[in-house]
Amino acid sequence: SSLRSPGFTLVSGSPELLVKLQGERISTRPIAGTRRRGLTPQEDAAMAAELLGSEKERAEHIMLVDLERNDLGKVAAYGSVHVPELMTVEHYSHVMHLVSQVEGRLAPGKGVYDVIAAFFPGGTITGAPKVRTMEIIEELEPVRRGPYTGSIGWIDYNGNMELNIIIRTMAVLEGTGYIQAGAGIVIDSDPYREYRECQNKAKGMILAVLASEEESAAKSGIRG
Repeated sequence: SSLRSPGFTLVSGSPELLVKLQGERISTRPIAGTRRRGLTPQEDAAMAAELLGSEKERAEHIMLVDLERNDLGKVAAYGSVHVPELMTVEHYSHVMHLVSQVEGRLAPGKGVYDVIAAFFPGGTITGAPKVRTMEIIEELEPVRRGPYTGSIGWIDYNGNMELNIIIRTMAVLEGTGYIQAGAGIVIDSDPYREYRECQNKAKGMILAVLASEEESAAKSGIRG
């Protein structure tokens, strides 16, 4: 997706759904747990198995699924919240993720803006407990995130919507592109692995920019 506004442009390859409302059906698709892609099919399968078997990654993922269930429960009909898909490994160009699907039915009297208020900002971005974690982020992070970890999406006149989480995204401001990446921090995090995770997450967007520059240079050479 992309978003153009006077002064800046966002180009997003985000794989993460913050929330989707289609009729009465609400769904969210949290991503938590990351490994790099393997260099061979065998290494790729081994990395996926290691990700699925990691107690740290599984515990973090379940915590965030529970947080999303709680957020969904604020606007869903009683008893309708369920998890039809739990901890599936999804593969992308440079990383793989643990992904789950949480769904529910919109409660009577609730609408699109109630859903946004219940979910925003995304639980996989804040962690839990949500409010206290946002306070800690405010205290510790030295610069504003800007659009990063916000949302791009659409709302139609029938009250349907789909919003992503702004990750894997480049912000272009006054001719300069900015790519941000992060990793979830828990008590047993390994700082080096978390840093490498940030690099792996940013790598796909960086390589896409470099490929685009090479293509533009080649076309300019042909014209010359």
